[in-house]
Amino acid sequence: MEALILAGLLLTGSTAGILGALFGLGGGFIFVPVLMLAFGLAPAEAVAVSLIGIIAGSVGASTVFVDKGLSNIRLGLLMEITTAAGAIIGAIVAGLLDEWLLMCIFSAIVLYSAARMIMNPERVIPPSEDSESRFAFEYRDEANDENVRYEVDNVKGGMALCTVAGMISSMTGVGGGAVKVPLMNIYMHVPIKAASPTSSYMIGITAFSGAITYLLSGQVLLEYAAGIAIGAFAGSIAGTSLARKLQTKHLRKYFSVLLIAVAILVLLQAGGIL
Repeated sequence: MEALILAGLLLTGSTAGILGALFGLGGGFIFVPVLMLAFGLAPAEAVAVSLIGIIAGSVGASTVFVDKGLSNIRLGLLMEITTAAGAIIGAIVAGLLDEWLLMCIFSAIVLYSAARMIMNPERVIPPSEDSESRFAFEYRDEANDENVRYEVDNVKGGMALCTVAGMISSMTGVGGGAVKVPLMNIYMHVPIKAASPTSSYMIGITAFSGAITYLLSGQVLLEYAAGIAIGAFAGSIAGTSLARKLQTKHLRKYFSVLLIAVAILVLLQAGGIL
């Protein structure tokens, strides 16, 4: 492999890894178009390599976030069950609807989520002192040097809506984190500093199942996957450091801007411009 191509793969991986760790989006929205447009990979090859990069970024971010108590493992595993079920349903439904319509639906949901996060301040429900709820959690906010205690609200409704997130992710090929993070933050009242790490943890599990399928079918270009994975892992470690130092209001603002950018990219793709 030429040194220039390797450098490009490492740069792409590290950029996606940083953004993935910061916002819990996985990085697939960067990997797939860049691998296709800049490196000339076929769509299936780009998706296969992207999944490897997402796994590497998730592993890198989760090693830090889980250790720091930011990833909500219990909530993530519960939501992953319905997300996986939704992905299966989405794969079936995708064949019945036009691709451009699916992308427009996804963009509308993401833009609505971005607007809600910009206009509405974060609402955190602190558990009562004697609360024994299974969904009462605590993490250390390093930016404000304080412990944040919160209780997850609307758990059953959130799990049901995660089915929709899984369907959208499966139908459009865009990571479900763009839906799950706003869902946890806006509807379930999980602080953004816990919602993004939880999404990062979940995305790795989802991507692993898909990557195995591509690997067994021989569609993973190992040299490209290695470059992307190394960059994504290193970038995710750097991203976790940034995420822990950012103020909550700034993290939500940047996340909203990124959601708008993702929606625009998907709409451009739906219109055949990308």
